[in-house]
Amino acid sequence: MPSPEKPLTINAEDYLERIHELIASKGYARVSDIAALLGLTRPTVSIMVQRLSRAGYLTYEKYRGLTLTDLGEEVARRIRTRHVLLTEFLGMLDLDRAVVSRDVEGIEHHISPETLEKLERLVEHWKKHPARLRAALAPKANAEGQ
Repeated sequence: MPSPEKPLTINAEDYLERIHELIASKGYARVSDIAALLGLTRPTVSIMVQRLSRAGYLTYEKYRGLTLTDLGEEVARRIRTRHVLLTEFLGMLDLDRAVVSRDVEGIEHHISPETLEKLERLVEHWKKHPARLRAALAPKANAEGQ
C-alpha cells in the first residue's frame, strides 16, 4: 500500500471525510454524491478522486462507486475524530451551532496533534466537572461594583 509523500491538502481531507460519511450512511460513495455534498461539479470531483486513488487513499473505478483503502479509512477516521472532538469542545463553550460548525471547519485542518490531545483532556475534564466549566464561562462581575 503506498504511503503519502506529502501531507494532504485541506480539500483532500474534506473529500476523504465526506467519502467516509457517505460510505457509513449509504454503504457506498459515488462521484455524483460527493459533488452534491461539496457543491462541486462531477468533473472537478473526478479529478480529485483520481488523485486520491493514485496516492493510495481509495480505489476508484470510472462510472462506478469508490471505496477507501486501509490507508484512506485510517486517515478519514482520524479526520472525523478530530472534527467530532472540536465540535464537542466548542459546543461546551455554549456557542451557537452555526458558529461551532463554521469554526470547526476553519480550525480542523490547522490544529496540531499536540493541541488536539490537550483539548481532548480538557473535554474529558469538563465532562467530569461540569460545574467548573459553568464557573469558567460565567460572566465576570464588574470589578468596580464589588
